[in-house]
Amino acid sequence: MKFTDTHCHLDFDALTSTQKSAADSLLAECFKQHIQRIIVPAISPDNWSNVLALTKLNPKLNNNSCKVYACLGIHPWFLDNLEQKDLALLAKKVTENRANIIAIGEMGLDAVIAKRQNNFNKQLEFFDYQLQLAKQQKLPAIVHHRGTHNETITLLKQIKHPQAGIIHAFSGSYQQACQYIDLGFKLGIGGTITYPRAKKTINAIKRLPLNSLVMETDAPAMPLYGFQGESNSPLRLINIFDALLSIRDEEPELIAETMENNISTLFKLTVNQE
Repeated sequence: MKFTDTHCHLDFDALTSTQKSAADSLLAECFKQHIQRIIVPAISPDNWSNVLALTKLNPKLNNNSCKVYACLGIHPWFLDNLEQKDLALLAKKVTENRANIIAIGEMGLDAVIAKRQNNFNKQLEFFDYQLQLAKQQKLPAIVHHRGTHNETITLLKQIKHPQAGIIHAFSGSYQQACQYIDLGFKLGIGGTITYPRAKKTINAIKRLPLNSLVMETDAPAMPLYGFQGESNSPLRLINIFDALLSIRDEEPELIAETMENNISTLFKLTVNQE
């Protein structure tokens, strides 16, 4: 079986300490655990270059390491000092690096941050722009949400993005999940399902079609149950897979193969790219 971490902030110091050798070592260890691909979403203009630089490891990689894929975007947590010109800069950066990225994101809406910073309208503006950019560039969108299912779904319905994307770190009801799926989106399944208290999300994941699911860690964030207080790692993807097996009825090989096919189809990853 092979696996893909569809959301990992591999460029963060907690994972690679900004050292190329640390990134090489982690990727090699991931490959030993059958993790063949890691998708790295950017969060702000400050880390676009670092995320793109990680993809330069790929030509040097042999069969003993997994491959890295980049996404460019602006996360709703990091809007404080940003302006319209930064959105224009994102569009320029995406156009210049179109061949080296597979999605736009991480983008989205966050009610907790909106309450702290009184910036929900700004979040909507940046989210709308990035969705439109993804639609224009025919790239999937990596969508962050927290306490904003209704607003997120409303905007996605308005824009009608044919390439859809991934609802990152899905935590919600079966009905909410179905609304995203009806719009063409896959649901990112991560450490949430390892927490016994997450009954609503676990019950939803039990019932959803397998072709709507992908796995992610959000490392170094979102530690799994039993690992609270530790930095998360893409290596924990195997723990998430084990948790998924405990709540699904299909055979492990079918679950793994279907999710890998979901990812390859969504991001249009060909044999040559892999």
